[in-house]
Amino acid sequence: MPRMILILVLLVGTTAFARAQTAPLPDEIAAYDGLLRAAHEGDVKEVQRLVAAGADVNRRDKRGRTPAHIAAFASRDDVLRELAAAGADMNALDNQSYDVVTIAAVADEPELMSLAISLGNDPGLTTSQWQGTALIAAADLGHVEVVRRLVAAGAPLDHVNNLGWTALMEAVVLGDGGPHHQEVVRLLVKAGASRKIGDRDGVTPIEHARARGYKEMVATLDNGR
Repeated sequence: MPRMILILVLLVGTTAFARAQTAPLPDEIAAYDGLLRAAHEGDVKEVQRLVAAGADVNRRDKRGRTPAHIAAFASRDDVLRELAAAGADMNALDNQSYDVVTIAAVADEPELMSLAISLGNDPGLTTSQWQGTALIAAADLGHVEVVRRLVAAGAPLDHVNNLGWTALMEAVVLGDGGPHHQEVVRLLVKAGASRKIGDRDGVTPIEHARARGYKEMVATLDNGR
């Protein structure tokens, strides 16, 4: 496959990565009962009642989502707290290999993500079919505050996914060169992300930035700040 075509295929595939999560569909929601329904609806009292009655806090739906995943997709912070207090596995992965932190990162919900981390969700888990991380997904999408918080939480800066890209590489290659992706690049570089890790062809982030005419990113990558 010619190199440019391969790059385009990877671009489409990786952009899809950031949006590949499947939130509960209407027919799935309609079939929910017990903790799954209570998590989706944000019914804290029902969650407490069910937990007290011995409900399985790590029960899975047909796509492998636990009540914690469902609460995250529905932005139910209080339910997430209750589930964690009841012993829910905060590092559980669904069938698409997503955790709560990555769900929140992709949705650009920094408060929910920080809550999940405070409840024990490891910000450095390898997630998705691309074996990436929440930081890679957030960098891809230009979610500045999410990236800022993940960096502060100690997320791995130089994790390489199975496409051969780091978070810094994705911010350049998949970014639009605009202010959000510029700031993501600045945050990653300031935090110490390697500017030397190239793609599978050995092309570095700064070389990709130059090729795209992303002058602000080039300056950041060149100066290291």
